[in-house]
Amino acid sequence: MPPTVTRLAVERRGRVAVDLDGAPWRTLPVDVVARAGLTEGRALDRAALRLLRQELRRAEDRLARASVAPAAAEESLAVLLRAGLVDDVRFARTRAASLADRGYGNAAIRYDLERRGVGPEPIREALETLEHESERARRLVERRGPGAATARYLAAKGFGEEALEAAAGADFAPDP
Repeated sequence: MPPTVTRLAVERRGRVAVDLDGAPWRTLPVDVVARAGLTEGRALDRAALRLLRQELRRAEDRLARASVAPAAAEESLAVLLRAGLVDDVRFARTRAASLADRGYGNAAIRYDLERRGVGPEPIREALETLEHESERARRLVERRGPGAATARYLAAKGFGEEALEAAAGADFAPDP
Protein backbone atom coordinates (compact mmCIF):
# COMPACT_ATOMS: atom_id res chain seq x y z
CA MET A 1 0.00 0.00 0.00
CA PRO A 2 1.54 3.37 -0.98
CA PRO A 3 2.25 5.96 1.70
CA THR A 4 -0.40 8.61 2.35
CA VAL A 5 0.04 12.35 2.84
CA THR A 6 -1.10 12.99 6.41
CA ARG A 7 -0.10 16.65 6.84
CA LEU A 8 0.82 19.69 4.77
CA ALA A 9 2.20 22.65 6.71
CA VAL A 10 3.24 25.91 5.08
CA GLU A 11 6.66 27.00 6.26
CA ARG A 12 8.83 30.00 5.53
CA ARG A 13 9.88 31.12 2.05
CA GLY A 14 7.15 29.40 0.07
CA ARG A 15 7.83 25.87 1.26
CA VAL A 16 5.49 23.18 2.53
CA ALA A 17 6.44 20.46 5.03
CA VAL A 18 4.94 17.16 3.91
CA ASP A 19 4.30 14.29 6.34
CA LEU A 20 3.69 10.77 5.10
CA ASP A 21 1.86 8.31 7.34
CA GLY A 22 2.32 10.64 10.31
CA ALA A 23 6.09 11.13 9.94
CA PRO A 24 7.99 14.09 8.41
CA TRP A 25 8.98 13.34 4.83
CA ARG A 26 10.15 16.36 2.78
CA THR A 27 9.84 20.09 2.45
CA LEU A 28 8.76 21.11 -1.04
CA PRO A 29 8.08 24.38 -2.86
CA VAL A 30 4.44 25.42 -2.50
CA ASP A 31 3.94 25.67 -6.26
CA VAL A 32 5.20 22.10 -6.74
CA VAL A 33 2.80 20.84 -4.07
CA ALA A 34 -0.09 22.63 -5.78
CA ARG A 35 0.73 21.53 -9.34
CA ALA A 36 1.37 17.94 -8.24
CA GLY A 37 -2.02 17.93 -6.51
CA LEU A 38 -0.71 16.89 -3.11
CA THR A 39 -3.47 17.02 -0.52
CA GLU A 40 -3.91 15.49 2.90
CA GLY A 41 -5.23 11.97 2.50
CA ARG A 42 -3.76 11.45 -0.98
CA ALA A 43 -1.87 8.20 -1.51
CA LEU A 44 1.52 8.61 -3.18
CA ASP A 45 1.37 5.83 -5.72
CA ARG A 46 3.77 5.57 -8.69
CA ALA A 47 1.76 7.97 -10.83
CA ALA A 48 1.61 10.61 -8.09
CA LEU A 49 5.34 10.30 -7.42
CA ARG A 50 6.10 10.56 -11.14
CA LEU A 51 4.04 13.77 -11.37
CA LEU A 52 5.73 15.14 -8.25
CA ARG A 53 9.20 14.50 -9.71
CA GLN A 54 8.15 16.13 -12.99
CA GLU A 55 6.98 19.25 -11.13
CA LEU A 56 10.20 19.35 -9.08
CA ARG A 57 12.26 19.27 -12.29
CA ARG A 58 10.10 22.03 -13.78
CA ALA A 59 10.65 24.19 -10.66
CA GLU A 60 14.41 23.55 -10.74
CA ASP A 61 14.58 24.57 -14.41
CA ARG A 62 12.57 27.72 -13.70
CA LEU A 63 14.90 28.67 -10.84
CA ALA A 64 17.97 28.10 -13.00
CA ARG A 65 16.60 30.59 -15.58
CA ALA A 66 15.37 33.15 -13.05
CA SER A 67 17.43 36.11 -12.00
CA VAL A 68 16.20 38.83 -9.65
CA ALA A 69 18.06 42.06 -9.05
CA PRO A 70 18.96 42.57 -5.37
CA ALA A 71 17.12 45.92 -5.25
CA ALA A 72 13.94 44.29 -6.57
CA ALA A 73 14.22 41.49 -4.02
CA GLU A 74 14.63 44.00 -1.17
CA GLU A 75 11.66 46.05 -2.38
CA SER A 76 9.50 42.93 -2.64
CA LEU A 77 10.45 41.87 0.88
CA ALA A 78 9.62 45.34 2.22
CA VAL A 79 6.15 45.17 0.60
CA LEU A 80 5.53 41.73 2.09
CA LEU A 81 6.65 42.92 5.53
CA ARG A 82 4.34 45.96 5.42
CA ALA A 83 1.44 43.74 4.36
CA GLY A 84 2.11 41.43 7.32
CA LEU A 85 2.73 38.44 5.09
CA VAL A 86 6.27 37.96 6.37
CA ASP A 87 6.48 37.91 10.14
CA ASP A 88 9.64 36.58 11.80
CA VAL A 89 8.04 36.45 15.26
CA ARG A 90 5.09 34.39 14.04
CA PHE A 91 7.39 32.12 12.04
CA ALA A 92 9.78 31.69 15.00
CA ARG A 93 6.95 30.80 17.38
CA THR A 94 5.42 28.31 14.96
CA ARG A 95 8.74 26.68 14.09
CA ALA A 96 9.85 26.55 17.75
CA ALA A 97 6.57 24.92 18.81
CA SER A 98 6.88 22.38 16.01
CA LEU A 99 10.43 21.45 16.97
CA ALA A 100 9.56 21.30 20.68
CA ASP A 101 6.66 18.97 19.86
CA ARG A 102 9.12 16.74 18.01
CA GLY A 103 11.34 16.49 21.10
CA TYR A 104 13.99 19.15 20.53
CA GLY A 105 15.61 21.22 23.26
CA ASN A 106 16.13 24.97 23.31
CA ALA A 107 19.69 24.92 21.94
CA ALA A 108 18.63 22.95 18.86
CA ILE A 109 15.60 25.18 18.35
CA ARG A 110 17.74 28.33 18.67
CA TYR A 111 20.27 26.93 16.17
CA ASP A 112 17.54 26.03 13.67
CA LEU A 113 15.98 29.49 13.85
CA GLU A 114 19.34 31.25 13.55
CA ARG A 115 20.20 29.12 10.53
CA ARG A 116 16.92 30.23 8.94
CA GLY A 117 17.85 33.89 9.40
CA VAL A 118 15.66 34.74 12.40
CA GLY A 119 17.03 37.48 14.66
CA PRO A 120 17.78 37.20 18.38
CA GLU A 121 14.64 38.96 19.63
CA PRO A 122 12.09 36.80 17.76
CA ILE A 123 14.05 33.71 18.88
CA ARG A 124 13.94 34.83 22.51
CA GLU A 125 10.20 35.48 22.27
CA ALA A 126 9.58 32.12 20.62
CA LEU A 127 11.51 30.21 23.29
CA GLU A 128 9.61 32.04 26.03
CA THR A 129 6.29 30.84 24.61
CA LEU A 130 7.32 27.18 24.90
CA GLU A 131 6.76 24.91 27.85
CA HIS A 132 9.88 25.00 30.04
CA GLU A 133 12.68 22.85 28.67
CA SER A 134 13.03 20.86 31.90
CA GLU A 135 9.36 19.78 31.67
CA ARG A 136 9.79 18.61 28.08
CA ALA A 137 12.94 16.73 29.07
CA ARG A 138 11.22 15.18 32.11
CA ARG A 139 8.57 13.61 29.86
CA LEU A 140 11.25 12.20 27.57
CA VAL A 141 13.13 10.74 30.55
CA GLU A 142 9.91 9.18 31.85
CA ARG A 143 9.27 7.61 28.45
CA ARG A 144 12.84 6.43 27.78
CA GLY A 145 14.01 5.84 31.35
CA PRO A 146 16.95 7.50 33.10
CA GLY A 147 20.51 6.61 32.18
CA ALA A 148 23.45 7.45 29.98
CA ALA A 149 21.63 6.55 26.75
CA THR A 150 18.81 8.97 27.51
CA ALA A 151 21.31 11.67 28.48
CA ARG A 152 23.09 11.20 25.13
CA TYR A 153 19.73 11.32 23.34
CA LEU A 154 18.79 14.59 25.06
CA ALA A 155 22.22 16.08 24.33
CA ALA A 156 21.81 15.22 20.65
CA LYS A 157 18.37 16.87 20.69
CA GLY A 158 19.79 20.13 22.06
CA PHE A 159 18.72 19.97 25.71
CA GLY A 160 20.63 21.88 28.36
CA GLU A 161 22.84 20.66 31.18
CA GLU A 162 20.01 20.55 33.74
CA ALA A 163 18.04 18.14 31.58
CA LEU A 164 21.11 15.98 30.94
CA GLU A 165 21.84 15.65 34.65
CA ALA A 166 18.25 14.64 35.34
CA ALA A 167 18.37 12.08 32.54
CA ALA A 168 21.69 10.57 33.63
CA GLY A 169 20.25 9.78 37.06
CA ALA A 170 21.91 9.63 40.45
CA ASP A 171 24.64 7.21 39.28
CA PHE A 172 26.10 9.89 37.03
CA ALA A 173 25.76 12.90 39.33
CA PRO A 174 28.96 14.99 39.57
CA ASP A 175 31.05 14.66 42.73
CA PRO A 176 30.64 17.51 45.25
